[in-house]
Amino acid sequence: MKWSSAERYKVLLSLALLLLFACQDVDHPRPLNSDFLTESADNNLPPEPSSQIVDLESLDQAQPIKKATSNNFMVVTANPHATAAAKKILLQGGTAIDAAIAAQLVLGLVEPQSSGIGGGGFLLYWDAKQKILQSYDGRETAPSSVDENLFFSPESGQTDKFFSAVLGGKSVGVPGLVKMLELAHQQHGELDWQQLFSPAIQLADQGFAVSERLNTLLRLVPKVKQRDEIKQYFFDQQGQPLAIGTQLKNPDYAQTLEKLAEQGGDYLYRSELTQKIITAVNQDNNVGYLTAKDFTEYQPVERAPVCRQIFSYRLCGMGPPSSGATTVLATLLILEQLAEPILVAGQEPIENNPLLAHYFIEALRLAFADRNTYVADPEFISVPVNQLLATDYLAKRAQLISSKRAMPDVAAGDIALPSATRFMTQDSPELESTTHLSIVDQLGNAVSMTTSIETAFGSRLMVGGFLLNNQLTDFSFRPRDVNQERVANRVEGGKRPRSSMSPMIVFDQHNQPVLIIGSPGGKRIIPYVAGFIYEVLALGRAPEDALQRPHITSIGRGVEVEQGAPASLIDGLAELGHRPKVKYQTSGLHLIYRKQDQWLGLADPRREGTAVGK
Repeated sequence: MKWSSAERYKVLLSLALLLLFACQDVDHPRPLNSDFLTESADNNLPPEPSSQIVDLESLDQAQPIKKATSNNFMVVTANPHATAAAKKILLQGGTAIDAAIAAQLVLGLVEPQSSGIGGGGFLLYWDAKQKILQSYDGRETAPSSVDENLFFSPESGQTDKFFSAVLGGKSVGVPGLVKMLELAHQQHGELDWQQLFSPAIQLADQGFAVSERLNTLLRLVPKVKQRDEIKQYFFDQQGQPLAIGTQLKNPDYAQTLEKLAEQGGDYLYRSELTQKIITAVNQDNNVGYLTAKDFTEYQPVERAPVCRQIFSYRLCGMGPPSSGATTVLATLLILEQLAEPILVAGQEPIENNPLLAHYFIEALRLAFADRNTYVADPEFISVPVNQLLATDYLAKRAQLISSKRAMPDVAAGDIALPSATRFMTQDSPELESTTHLSIVDQLGNAVSMTTSIETAFGSRLMVGGFLLNNQLTDFSFRPRDVNQERVANRVEGGKRPRSSMSPMIVFDQHNQPVLIIGSPGGKRIIPYVAGFIYEVLALGRAPEDALQRPHITSIGRGVEVEQGAPASLIDGLAELGHRPKVKYQTSGLHLIYRKQDQWLGLADPRREGTAVGK
């Protein structure tokens, strides 16, 4: 996966040319990654991935694997500045929560395309002293006034085109990240709230060097410089993205953070900043529907984590509205049911073992079918988590998998819902601009946190030095089927859209954390996280090897293998009835693994993250 400068230049040139062709029809904008969306009546859902489709979120593949070991604390984040900020806070006596807040505030500055205070996220926290795992939901909410037809016209029967929905105010939900971090800090922080803002404020004032990744995304992601605020901040006077290495200052963001530090989260939810956000959203040409009441009524939610015993470990993650844990756990539980056939598949690594890859793909397909039907905001529907993860149920699902041939179609399992309502299976676009960090502090407390603004650069609206999310496009665009059966993840006022974010913490038989993990990647987060856990915990593969091997993914439709996978894998999967497509993959797995008495921190070589310990 090591590329020379010349090879990288050729790849970027090819991406630019593909971009030119992809964007010729301005009436049919499409996201520039593997999730090109159609304009069919099927919710503008992606077709089966094509090897010719550009993936913009995987441009750091030349970097070597980045790791650190430590007997004390460990930090792994998506950017060196964020990693350094977290380390600084830990050295000052802060907890893992303190460090996570400092790192996230920096990420909103240096990796603005992926996350920030204009978005939301999910957080797992392990209290080492109390031996309690808590999970925090900071997911965005839909404005109270919207209904299920936000992206759908009942008269025409058509949904909005994807980027028509994304760009502007219509897609913006009430941000949840700040309130979530504030709640977690109130319960588990050690340092003063204001102290955690210092690294990001200082960096915003003094400036940071524009990275290759940020520069490239600014050049290739569509519709970025149509907004004056973004154009003035990210582009030079000639209209070109700021060059790699340019010192970029953000005084507006620094000012916003200073007031958040002084006034707490209420500054974002009950102040002049709130009104600026509402004005930007509601006066946009693609009008949004936020109100001051939507902000004042927003609350983060502390939810029960979803945990299951698998491969002699206890795996825990975030429950609905995240579909991450339920889908990862279902995939792994199905694979556990297939232990005997998998033994027959042999001991070769998965990238050299088409039959093992086949079992993994089929388990994913079954888990995704259930996800797409049953998982949504639990405040609005009854999500049958226990039924979806029941041993007997998954044993029956596993029996659908053949060692000889891929399943032609995969339907959701038959689960009786308390409401006696049968939800229609419906997917939703969910793109790949997200970030993940993993932290363990000196006392053994741990944070696994994934945050996002949804697509790269979110809604393209910028207020107070930060970008606003487009998370409402994570809802299903089509609310009902031809028989008027409801979609679980349809738009409703005050509802939180389903997510694939999968922050997870894994415990050994002594109830000690052995793995803190998560990734960006849209719906592909689920196979990224599930694949790593399966190989390391079930098959005994070294974490470094599992992180670097070519990805094999399915998100319910189609199969993708990462560029660089052996031809024998592709041919073998084809012989089993799959239609694998080769593409660059976008994982940003940032993980901490306990290796004997040491912490091993690993940052995905596909992105610009780093690991540091002490």
